[in-house]
Amino acid sequence: MVSNISKTQILSIYKSLLRESEKFSNYNFRSYAIRRVRDAFKEHKSLTDKNLINKEYQFAKDNIAIIKRQVVIGEMYKTEKLVIENQQ
Repeated sequence: MVSNISKTQILSIYKSLLRESEKFSNYNFRSYAIRRVRDAFKEHKSLTDKNLINKEYQFAKDNIAIIKRQVVIGEMYKTEKLVIENQQ
C-alpha cells in the first residue's frame, strides 16, 4: 500500500499538529507538544523511503487525534496559570 504523499499534505499535517498543540491550556503541556512536533519533523525531514513516509504520516494523523483528546481532558481539569504565563 504505497501512496504518494505530497509535500503540501506533510506541511498541512505539520501545521495542524502545531495548531492543535497550541490549544493546550497548560503551559508545560503546550510547550512540550509544540517542541516535540517540531523536533519530530526536523528529525524525519530527510526521509526518502515512501513506506517510512507513509508510516510517519499515519503516525502524525493518529497523534492529532491524541492531542485533541488530551486538550479536552485538560479543559476539564484546569489549573491556575503559572508565573511565566502571567507575565505575558
